[in-house]
Amino acid sequence: MHPTETDLLLVIDVQADFLPGGALAVPDGDAVIGPINALGRRFRHVVLTQDWHPAGHASFATSHPGRQPFETTTLDYGTQVLWPAHCVQGTPGAELSSKLDLPHAELILRKGYRAGIDSYSAFREADRTTPTGLAGYLRERGLTRVFLCGLATDYCV
Repeated sequence: MHPTETDLLLVIDVQADFLPGGALAVPDGDAVIGPINALGRRFRHVVLTQDWHPAGHASFATSHPGRQPFETTTLDYGTQVLWPAHCVQGTPGAELSSKLDLPHAELILRKGYRAGIDSYSAFREADRTTPTGLAGYLRERGLTRVFLCGLATDYCV
């Protein structure tokens, strides 16, 4: 693999709450960090995403009395899985892993910060219409090819 000047590595949600011991841990999630660091050294352009929920986010089971994590509910944009509270703004669980070694990352794109809309994609919120701004960033910078890596492959990558 030989990334070019117009290639970007997009690192998705490598955060404490998705790592072993976190509120919504991916089994063996920390196993991706070494390969991401190695891959990141090959790219001139790196962007990180960060799940960044306000306390009481609509996707949290605790925001729906009597509901449990992993049940579903209906929000304005459709069916929503109710998650344990995770990646709450300003908490240790929301922090990017301290083991990530990508000092040349150009942008941290925070997503999921709208209290009533969840966010999985780095490009659009879960309502499928609200953009995150990443597409505009790529266009403005002339970046034409995106490589993805990170955690929660069944939802976010």
